[in-house]
Amino acid sequence: MEDQHNAPLSDEERAELEQLRAEKAQREAEEAARRERAELEALRAEKAAVSASGGAADEQAGSAAAPQPASAPSATAPSKSARPQAAKRPAEKSFAERMVTSDDVDEDGLPAMPPAQKYIIAICIVVALAFVAYSVLR
Repeated sequence: MEDQHNAPLSDEERAELEQLRAEKAQREAEEAARRERAELEALRAEKAAVSASGGAADEQAGSAAAPQPASAPSATAPSKSARPQAAKRPAEKSFAERMVTSDDVDEDGLPAMPPAQKYIIAICIVVALAFVAYSVLR
């Protein structure tokens, strides 16, 4: 069994792998284009709603910026700031969210350890020390 994983791929396997990779890339490109079209439609609907209720000043500001055509995909993924304000989460977190998430970032750029994980580690250390003390004193 170990030899199968270390053996080089045959020409047929290599061709199949390349075909699967090409299909995957095509599916990902179609999905990205679909997401961009959906975002463009949402932005157009939002712009139409604002212009319908906003007035002439909003129309002039909106017409100054030319919309991106749907057929031209953007070079980068849409940023989080481009989402409407209604989709943003409130600043207040529940107790459970505060326990399992951390807003702090370590010096290596990774999120800091959440408080619940710290508590679990501390409890495990206490239990391990109690087991060692019980074993030694018995």
